[in-house]
Amino acid sequence: MPTLHVAENSPETAVLIDGSTVVAVGPYENLTAAAPQARVRHWPGILLPGLLNPYAPELLEATYHPDPREADALGTEPITGERAQAIFRGDPSRLGASARRGVQRMLAHGTVAVAGDLRTRTVADVVRRAGLAVGQRPPRLPGPPSLSPTPLILLPPLARSGAARFAVFDVASREELVKRGASTCVATVMAGRLVYRGR
Repeated sequence: MPTLHVAENSPETAVLIDGSTVVAVGPYENLTAAAPQARVRHWPGILLPGLLNPYAPELLEATYHPDPREADALGTEPITGERAQAIFRGDPSRLGASARRGVQRMLAHGTVAVAGDLRTRTVADVVRRAGLAVGQRPPRLPGPPSLSPTPLILLPPLARSGAARFAVFDVASREELVKRGASTCVATVMAGRLVYRGR
């Protein structure tokens, strides 16, 4: 069944999807008239094509994302530097599990594409299985590695017959998104599936 996604602050860019493909992008009123049988998902904020995070190697291969069960010993924040490398050296199998948790954190920040040269097959497989698009790394990186890099890198506009991959941010405008960052993400859709929902 087709699904129509619309956000309250960007009704002009509603997205009608069927399976993993975008059927149409346009004003909400037009799409509901064209597909009255579609299931409708209403979101707060604005709907955008999603973000590219250019720091895939730094965030997925050089950062350890603790398991919630490790919170007492390691805390809940990502671990970087020599401490992260020591964790991976002590048990190489932790790299894959950490990368999966890192990808989930990226999805929670509206990331639908990553860039950077992934050197480990384990992490490359995690990225591929998650359905993240892999793009070219910008020649000049915007700043330090972050789940919400500054400036945010928006992907090109959604188009008919393209991949149903986008994110919704609980902000009033793109300007507010730039100011408040990607932690305002409330939903991420990959291959037509809702893979993150913040509320």
